[in-house]
Amino acid sequence: METRNILYYIFSVVRILLYPVALLYGAIVWLRNRLYDVKFFNSIEFSVPVITIGNLSTGGTGKTPHVEYLIRLLQYRFKVATMSRGYKRHTQGFILADAHTNALRIGDEPMQYFLKFPELAVSVAEERMTGIPALLQRRPDIDVILLDDAYQHRSVRAGLNILITDYAKPFYKDHILPFGNLRESRSSSKRANIIVVSKCPPALKPAEADAIVKAIAPLPHQQVFFTCIHYTMPYNLLTREPVMIGGKNIILVCGIARPEPLIAFLKANAADVHSLTYSDHHYFVSTDLEEIHEAYNNWNVQDKIIVTTDKDAARLYLHLEKLQAWGITIAVLPIEVKVMFDKGPEFDAAVMAYTEKTVLENIEIFGPKI
Repeated sequence: METRNILYYIFSVVRILLYPVALLYGAIVWLRNRLYDVKFFNSIEFSVPVITIGNLSTGGTGKTPHVEYLIRLLQYRFKVATMSRGYKRHTQGFILADAHTNALRIGDEPMQYFLKFPELAVSVAEERMTGIPALLQRRPDIDVILLDDAYQHRSVRAGLNILITDYAKPFYKDHILPFGNLRESRSSSKRANIIVVSKCPPALKPAEADAIVKAIAPLPHQQVFFTCIHYTMPYNLLTREPVMIGGKNIILVCGIARPEPLIAFLKANAADVHSLTYSDHHYFVSTDLEEIHEAYNNWNVQDKIIVTTDKDAARLYLHLEKLQAWGITIAVLPIEVKVMFDKGPEFDAAVMAYTEKTVLENIEIFGPKI
């Protein structure tokens, strides 16, 4: 029997053995959600609009660029704040980002927001229920809060729940942990106001999108949108100036969940690509920097640069002085999401309608903010 067949067989057996554990875990999660539904457990509602962006799976659905989309949509009308758990940060409790903040203190994704949006109030807290009051005490001018990866945090009653699901592995084809990758059952999608199918092929056909909507079976109050990612103008990590990467020899440095689409994009636009990939949310240490520097120095080609992602850039900033000493161009390749099938205005209108309505209602109740 081939090695691949043996591994597939072992994996299949392990999945079957884990099924009873998944049933037990699913029952516990169902009971917890049911107790929130019947108001045995209380959910707190706050005096500002709260928008949750999350998923049912354990990750990799592309939440971060969707959060950035919402920031761009809202920031010119409202004072916006984000609140994340701060995955893999080296601190605990509530933190509001300031001039002394780095990725170790708040996590790489919040640091990414902080670097890209200077007017944004970026905060982290494991418990959003206590983190939001702490944020509003420090920043009473905040108009709207975006809760990043908080779909399961039912102790906070969000006014708008946005559920992200990956086109390649939608929640309706997945199973609950540890048999699959879902943190809670498929039926939990019913709590969402908006369901976004992310990372779609740019050439997705309307007929296939219709079939996906049929499989999701949205409730009357739910809207379904499709998004794809596109790469925007690269910029120099150290100077923030635009960088052209087309036709260059690229050393890709990345620690993200699924680097394959990025590698494919670079190979289609570069002369050659040499990849140094690390685990998702990997914090670079001295040996990693030595590996990157040696790979650059030992590659005997002209017109070479280092390329990394927004999320990796947030962690590379921890070694800013060393990177500056290299004298090497390090380009950051950002991604953004595009709402497909000309539904961008409809998506924007749904988000803005909730935010504007709630802000006006709060002004009537509490008066204008000073």
